[in-house]
Amino acid sequence: MSIFDRLRKPSAIPAASDALPGRSDEMPVPERHTVLGAPLKGPFPDHLQSVVVGLGCFWGAERKFWQLPGVYTTAVGYSGGHTPNPTYEEVCSGMTGHNEVVLVVFDPAVLSLDALLRCFWESHDPTQGMRQGNDVGTQYRSGIYTYEDAQRAAAEQSRQAYQEKLTAAGYGEITTEIVPAGPFYYAEAYHQQYLDKNPGGYCGLGGTGVSCS
Repeated sequence: MSIFDRLRKPSAIPAASDALPGRSDEMPVPERHTVLGAPLKGPFPDHLQSVVVGLGCFWGAERKFWQLPGVYTTAVGYSGGHTPNPTYEEVCSGMTGHNEVVLVVFDPAVLSLDALLRCFWESHDPTQGMRQGNDVGTQYRSGIYTYEDAQRAAAEQSRQAYQEKLTAAGYGEITTEIVPAGPFYYAEAYHQQYLDKNPGGYCGLGGTGVSCS
C-alpha cells in the first residue's frame, strides 16, 4: 500500500449516515469448506458454537483457525460495520465500517473457547489500533464478536489477562473491540480458504511472541 493510499483511507469508522449504501443481494458462497469439507453456511448442528474474530487480513487468520482440532468450519467475511452485503473493494475503501473477520464454528467439547481465544491473541498484535503490521485501515482492526453473554465475559476476561502479559513485555494497551456479533456478510468465493487454494499467498499475520497461557 502506498503512502497516498494511507492518506486517502479514513482512520476512523464512518457513521452509518456516511457509509456506502450496499445492496440487498447476498454474496454467493461455495457449499463446502475446501479443507474441512463442512458446509460454509448454517444452520449448523446444535452442539456447536460460533464466534467471529478479526485480527488483520482474513486470509491468514482463517488458516490459523481451520488448523485447530475441534473446529467444524470457518469462513471469511465482513462484520462490525454498516453497509449491507458489501464487496471486498467497498470494505477496503474504509467507507463501510466493516472489519475483515473469520467466522469460527467449533465443538466446545473438543476445543474450549479459552483455547480458541488463546490462538486469537497469540496470532496477532492486538495493540496496533486500525492496522496489523503493514496492513493499514479500519478493516484490519482487532475484534471479537460474540453470540452470547458467556462468550463476551470470557473474551473480556482473556483480554484483561493478556493485557497483563503484554504490559510486562513492554507493549501498550490492547485496542481489541469486544461486542455482540451483528450481521456476518460472507466474502467473495475466491477469498474463502484462500491460502489453501494459494499456498504461497500473502499472510500478514505476526504475533507479539508473548504467550497467552
